[in-house]
Amino acid sequence: MEWQQIVGFYHVAKLGSFTKAARATFRTQSALSQQVKTLEAELDCILLERLGKRKIVLTPAGEEFLGFAETVLERYDRLIDELNDLKEVQKGNLKIAAPFTTFYHLFPELLKDYALRFPLVRPTLLDVSQTTVVELVRSGEVDFGLVLESRVPGDMASLRWKSVETVLLVPLGHPLASSSRVTLEEIAGYPLILPPKGLRPNNRTVLEEKFGKLGIHHHVIVESSNVELSSLYVEIGLGLSFATVVRDVPVSGRRRVVFVPLTDHFERDHIAVVMRKNQTLAPYKRAFLKSLMGEGREPDAETKQDEAVS
Repeated sequence: MEWQQIVGFYHVAKLGSFTKAARATFRTQSALSQQVKTLEAELDCILLERLGKRKIVLTPAGEEFLGFAETVLERYDRLIDELNDLKEVQKGNLKIAAPFTTFYHLFPELLKDYALRFPLVRPTLLDVSQTTVVELVRSGEVDFGLVLESRVPGDMASLRWKSVETVLLVPLGHPLASSSRVTLEEIAGYPLILPPKGLRPNNRTVLEEKFGKLGIHHHVIVESSNVELSSLYVEIGLGLSFATVVRDVPVSGRRRVVFVPLTDHFERDHIAVVMRKNQTLAPYKRAFLKSLMGEGREPDAETKQDEAVS
């Protein structure tokens, strides 16, 4: 069994495609296919089944071997970190997953400063949904993820980072722009820009449950899960929208929109750093967490961090 066979199989299994795995490993599809066939011959069992031209599924033996490959690759990454630590070299990979707005509004200066301190560390940022963030952290494909604290599963460790609240986005000069308390009836009196149905729990889910209980009719004029796009349509007067924001960090950039507090209708939440429990972190990864938490971290963050990592 060769190292490249393990790496090749891992990428084929995780990506579900020889084409995607070939791009990820900088090899040809035929080379990857031959690696998997050689591996299957050595193990005397079928690891992958091809359904049609493109779909690939793991056999029970393939599931077992994927678990083995994940363990081997994770241990290899840890070994490299440990060897660099012995050489007192802060070098390695740092993989972080978060939604677009978190990276766009909260990360630029943080990453700039960190890169200056650790020039040999290679950061990888994955712009994905909160659901995918959790999946990537659970599978070990990223070191840290950032999601709302209310979305952190019980099997993961987390550090509370920044307080957030839900606000109503209205155009500058709108009748509701100067309101300190807005009723649901007032909100429903205007066209709304909401995330598409079918997404995991979001502002739309909470809002429509409240509308339903009160028997309030509402009209959705645009479905958008991108707050930047939603704020553009709010600015031109197409409708009202919602956003979960860190106060003093506007998500709308230079847009002429106003944030109206909705604390009477939505519970406050926090952005949290999520990771696997009791994972061992290289010094440069611990340093990133420390930089992320900064001077304004919550009083109990130190205790939570000690419990989360070792």
